[in-house]
Amino acid sequence: MQTTDSSLKNILKRALQEQELTREEIMTLLGISDQEQLQGLFQTARTLRQRYFGQEIFLYGFVYLSTYCRNDCRFCYYRRSNINSLRYRKTESEVLEAAADLAESGVHLIDLTMGEDPEYLDRGQEGIDRLAGLVRKVKARTGLPVMISPGVVPESALQDLARAGADWYACYQETHSALLFEELRINQRYAERLDTKYRAHDQGLLIEEGLLCGIGETDQDLFLSLRAMQELNADQVRVMNFIPQKGTPLEGVAGLGSKREIQITAILRLLFPDRLIPASLDVDGLDGLPPRLAAGANVVTSIIPPGQGLAGVAQSTLDIDESRRTTAWVLPVLEENGLQAGSRDGYRSWIEKRVQGLVGSEN
Repeated sequence: MQTTDSSLKNILKRALQEQELTREEIMTLLGISDQEQLQGLFQTARTLRQRYFGQEIFLYGFVYLSTYCRNDCRFCYYRRSNINSLRYRKTESEVLEAAADLAESGVHLIDLTMGEDPEYLDRGQEGIDRLAGLVRKVKARTGLPVMISPGVVPESALQDLARAGADWYACYQETHSALLFEELRINQRYAERLDTKYRAHDQGLLIEEGLLCGIGETDQDLFLSLRAMQELNADQVRVMNFIPQKGTPLEGVAGLGSKREIQITAILRLLFPDRLIPASLDVDGLDGLPPRLAAGANVVTSIIPPGQGLAGVAQSTLDIDESRRTTAWVLPVLEENGLQAGSRDGYRSWIEKRVQGLVGSEN
């Protein structure tokens, strides 16, 4: 059914008043296809971003430290059975060098990402100690907040990572439809992955939750994800468009393009007006940044230093060697779109307030 301008206007008005949107209203937003109506959605998202963050955008440096993984997710280029995948495991010195280069370039955070590498996760406390030690050294070397993405780990490991100085725990569910999850994440447990994020919050870690679109999900599946993100009280929320990967069971699936991702980004801003919402360089590279910013994103992620053999996730090589995934290229794009990089003090202040809110909610 075509959404009327008047009904959409009422929904956007309620969003601007920061009233909780109903299931019907969210489904209406997911169903918009008219370009003028989409522009109204994007404008509302930008207004809400301006309310909480002004014109400031935060920048995340990305260090994919290991592309080995014990899982066999059907959508992922780095699934353990993919013989086409680029495999490496960076040494501690290589990780520290990359993190230092990113810090010098002006990023606000170092994002340490990995597959569920057995060298870390299947070696008991020894492996967790190595990972925690790496977090501690990156933080000491750069002086920046650190995000860690090790996959599903026990609560004791989350505690160790928090003690080592990690600020963020990122672990994407991809979908909050249990049936679709089982199809995508083979032999993994939906509840265990979701519960790990609640346990991370219990340890004082901020949470990034993410969903994948274009993988056969329905609007109802997307609604379930949006509600689950709200229930999790995620501190950073994101959506990424599915890119078919060579050597995976979904290699031949036709992608939907990025329009859906951009629309969901704007809806996320309406539902999470005061949270961090990334625009990733990992899907469409630098050229895809402006429309994501126009949809209300306020973080640029997957900034990667060239020449260090680091890979991306959705697009393992896109724009990296050309240095187009660096702050030197991102900053002019922000300026062209009437935006600017935030300050490091401002980013730390935001983190501190969120953490205080977590502690306060437990008392």
